[in-house]
Parts: sequence; C-alpha cells; structure tokens
Amino acid sequence: MINLNKYDAVIFDMDGVLVDSEPLWKIAMHNVFLSLGSDLKKNDFQKTVGLRIDEVIYYWKNIEKWTPEVDEIEKQIVDKMIELINHQAMPLPGVLETLNYLNSKKPIALASSSPLSLIKAVLNKLKINSFFNVIHSAEQESHGKPHPAVFIGAAVKLDVRPENCLVIEDSLNGVIAGKAARMDVVSIPEKTHLVNTKMNLADFQFNNMNSFLKDLKNS
Repeated sequence: MINLNKYDAVIFDMDGVLVDSEPLWKIAMHNVFLSLGSDLKKNDFQKTVGLRIDEVIYYWKNIEKWTPEVDEIEKQIVDKMIELINHQAMPLPGVLETLNYLNSKKPIALASSSPLSLIKAVLNKLKINSFFNVIHSAEQESHGKPHPAVFIGAAVKLDVRPENCLVIEDSLNGVIAGKAARMDVVSIPEKTHLVNTKMNLADFQFNNMNSFLKDLKNS
C-alpha cells in the first residue's frame, strides 16, 4: 500500500498513463514510415516504447537507411499525432478522478518524452492543464528516457528532492528512468504493450488507474 504522506510530489508520465495515445503513436509512425518506403509493422514499435520521438527515429533510420533528416521526419509524425489527438484523445479510465483526488494533497507534475507541442495538445484536449504545477518535456533535456533527466528536471522545477517523488509510468523505459532518478515508481502498464516481467522493477504495480486511486484512498 502506498503511503502518500511519504512524498512531496507526484509526477505523471503522459502517453499511456493519462491518455490512450500509444495506439495513435503507432498509427502516426506507421503512416509516416510507410511514406518513406518502410514496411515496418506496428508491433515493431514495441522496441522503442517510452523513447523520445527523435531517438525512435534515429533508431529506425539507422536500420531502414531513410534519406530525410530526423527533424523532418519528426515534424511529420508530431503533426499527424496532434491531428489524431485533436480528433480521438480521451483520458484513460480513472485519470480525472485521480488528478482531482491528488490536486488538494500534493504538487503534481507531468514529465513526458513527448515534445512540448504535443503535451500542450493533449492537455488542452483533455482539459487538464490546471491540475499540473509543472510540465516538463524530455525535448528540453540532453537525453530522453530511460535516462532520468526528465524526471530530475521536473523535480527541480517543483523544488523538491527527487527521492521524495512518486512517479506513475506505463513503460519499462519509464520505470527505469524513474528508478534511476531515485524516485519510487508506480507501474500501470499500457494495455497494448507486450507483457514484460522487468516491469516488476517498479515499487508498486497496478492494473489500472482506478486500482491505484483505490489504494491511495485506503492508505
């Protein structure tokens, strides 16, 4: 059971935690990569879940030998993602209730591998801007997840010690990043990810956000 009093702040990942965007990422990447002549399938993208989008593109560009520059490919994917978010994005079950519950109890941050333009699109679509004291993107750091920089940066902006933060993550790269930042990590695996037993590196594991919220209320 989580003792919320132990923590000075709660930090949320975004994709797959707050919004059901992982399937949209697969659609956007598949569409753009297909236009580059790639035959990558959506299941292939499991290898890069949780990475910053430029790092995802670097990974596949080295394999597929694409001609366009990384930033050009990234812009196409992000533009497609924003279009999909504006039409389809919904908060995952339990997200609004959890944010409401935590809002009066702890400072809340968002620390995401997604670029800031996409973060803003999600927050605006879901109408959850007001819940977050801090918003931090890994594009503002030298490294994305599994490097801990984005979580440490969020803690700095919150003016709290990293070891006094609780992180909510859905991917293995995110869990590794949280633990490397010396934070306690809650794992709520995104349902389209392949099952990975290494997720038990997290300090707490829940099947969904509602179960996490129930635990918080009972602590």
